[in-house]
Amino acid sequence: MSYDQIELPDVSGLSVGIIGGTGPQGRGLAYRFARAGQRVLVGSRSTERGEHAAQELREMPGVHGVVEGGDNAFAAGADVVVIAVPWEGHGATVAELAPLLSGGRIVVDCVNPLGFDKQGPYPLRVEEGSAAEQAAALLPEARVCAAFHHVSAVLLADPEVDAVDLDVLVLGDDREAALQVQALAGRINGMRGVFAGRLRNAGQVEALTANLIAINKRYKAHAGIRVTDL
Repeated sequence: MSYDQIELPDVSGLSVGIIGGTGPQGRGLAYRFARAGQRVLVGSRSTERGEHAAQELREMPGVHGVVEGGDNAFAAGADVVVIAVPWEGHGATVAELAPLLSGGRIVVDCVNPLGFDKQGPYPLRVEEGSAAEQAAALLPEARVCAAFHHVSAVLLADPEVDAVDLDVLVLGDDREAALQVQALAGRINGMRGVFAGRLRNAGQVEALTANLIAINKRYKAHAGIRVTDL
């Protein structure tokens, strides 16, 4: 089946919450979704920071969607919730929000467990296998997917970049949830959401980010991923 033949659902009416929406990746995704016309809930550890970030996003060029801000619990009330926090606080943050992320809510984990030393970035060993699988273990009543790992925060946040040209690898055990995440990725100009397997394969996708960082450093670029023959 070619990519063009895949029927993706209409997700234009879904709200998107960003846990860690004041960090580079979360803020960039919030901006792109707002440019696409989605309702975006920006979350932070403090209500004030979340509200301030939302105010700044509302004033950025091209924003068509409603942008609201608050704490992470506020953002957890969205239809689709994106986890975009630093790996160091990932488990604690997800566990704290677990009571709010139930009832079959779609949760998208884009966290990359990486370490850094003199030789550069490298993937960290995660007991559950990946950050996404850790989230799934902590959120048994949610539909957890993994996506948006390889998207440059710099490109996302740059209002002069009209299209972010790359493929978003989407992994998940719930195919309907994965289709909605694919469709959300496609709402961002230039992106495609490509189904890349079950959640158990998220570890190597997260780890690939270390290679992309090395590419970006060597070639002074903001490299992404494109899947051929689709």
